[in-house]
Amino acid sequence: MCTLYVVTHPQSVHHVEGRVGGWYDTPLTDLGNRQALTIAARLGELTAGRAATLTSSDLLRCRETAGIIGRHLSLAPDLTSDLREVSCGVAEGRPQAWLTDRRRPVPAHGGLDDTGGIEGAETRRQAGIRIYRAMNALQTDASQTHIVVTHGFALTFVIAWWIGMPIESLGRVNFPVSSGSITHLAEHAFWKSRAVVTLGETDHLAGL
Repeated sequence: MCTLYVVTHPQSVHHVEGRVGGWYDTPLTDLGNRQALTIAARLGELTAGRAATLTSSDLLRCRETAGIIGRHLSLAPDLTSDLREVSCGVAEGRPQAWLTDRRRPVPAHGGLDDTGGIEGAETRRQAGIRIYRAMNALQTDASQTHIVVTHGFALTFVIAWWIGMPIESLGRVNFPVSSGSITHLAEHAFWKSRAVVTLGETDHLAGL
């Protein structure tokens, strides 16, 4: 594996409704669909002349994004639940203020196994294990260029996997990006060093 382009899904209904996302399954908005088209066009430029694979979270907002990208690049998306966003348990689908009022602060020893007191919420360790599993499976593919469609917070775990961060360190790391972003990850063929070439690029969304 030499190059990954990691996409965070664009605007979804839960964004405009101010609701907690996680595994709450909402489609893209009209704007989100237009953003997905520009993401697909940008990926077409970035991958021009190269064979690529396309892997996506199976949640609707990512599935729709991957579908648009797949049609533009003539790729069939491989869907997996392992690339889902971190689950927010009983908070999912509720107003964001509901979660804000109830979420307890992360303890001093860190957030690796913290649920914030929200019933059914996933810990960073649990999310990291499944996202690392998805990326390990992807690494076995012989293709040199991969497109991954996932979620804003889940992207942190994809990058952490890419740079070889152990799961025990995931309680204190965050790579914040905007919806509809593209992050470029590349491995140097000779040195075998892994770079975060761009983080959360959104220039392709300008003017929408």
